Amino acid sequence: MPHVLVIGSANVDFTVGVPRLPQEGETVLGGALHASHGGKGANQAVAARRLGAEVRFVVCLGRDAHGDLIAEQLMGEGIPADGLIRVEETATGVALIAVDAEGRNQIAVAPGANLRLVPELAGRHAPLVAWAHVLLCQLEVPIPTVHWALATAREHAALTILNPAPAQALPDTLLSLVDCLTPNASEATLLSGITVKGPETATEAAQRLLDRGVRRTLITLGPQGVLFCDGTAALHFPAFPVQAVDTTGAGDAFNSGLAVGLAAGGTWEEAIPLANAAAALACTKRGAQTSLPSRAEVETFLRRLKS
Repeated sequence: MPHVLVIGSANVDFTVGVPRLPQEGETVLGGALHASHGGKGANQAVAARRLGAEVRFVVCLGRDAHGDLIAEQLMGEGIPADGLIRVEETATGVALIAVDAEGRNQIAVAPGANLRLVPELAGRHAPLVAWAHVLLCQLEVPIPTVHWALATAREHAALTILNPAPAQALPDTLLSLVDCLTPNASEATLLSGITVKGPETATEAAQRLLDRGVRRTLITLGPQGVLFCDGTAALHFPAFPVQAVDTTGAGDAFNSGLAVGLAAGGTWEEAIPLANAAAALACTKRGAQTSLPSRAEVETFLRRLKS
């Protein structure tokens, strides 16, 4: 079974469907409030587990009711509790999400306990890095912790995937530890300085990121698909068409599909379509973790596309 280690965040998500996303200073009346579990780290851990990997997840949760619910839910998904760190005097993370009729979203996050995941705490779980075939990280925990995780994975020859979200500037010293960087268009624009609008500009941005030390760059372009570049070839993988209901969690499903495919020994050409299919299916349901597909759902979807 493929081994995937996720180091990252966990939140309780509060989502409201709205007819359109509000402008600055505007109030838009929406529908019912929906509470669910999210956070990029937790989403990716759950997605990888549903896609068939053995998963370990290193995360900080508050000693509060939200933390209890998240821990119970993660263990219910088959993710062991050995990486779930409970901290005092800090609330579990919370995200507020507005989703419009076309599935686009706006998200505000109160990180809470996620910011307590410092290298000293994460370092207590270093044996899990040695266990992993693939390490998957994001940017909702302190950057020094991400740097520690990537450096430790490099020492143990685990393949590293960094999903650079939410978007922020990153030093070359960190990027040089990344085997595969998976920004979306806006994140790639920030990190490369090249405005990404489609596959052609994505290729330019990917090369710029390779020049900064990343080994491979995989830029997700929504309905325009994915651009993969490793310095030797630039390959475009079209998106799978679906009727999007809510794009929340789609990027997390993509990253997890990629991690699972590679941890299982697949090639990039095999892992990327798996990731694309997982992301496409995640867009067809509302919520973050509630939208993440199983391996059986992904395989059925891919078979139907071929028939």
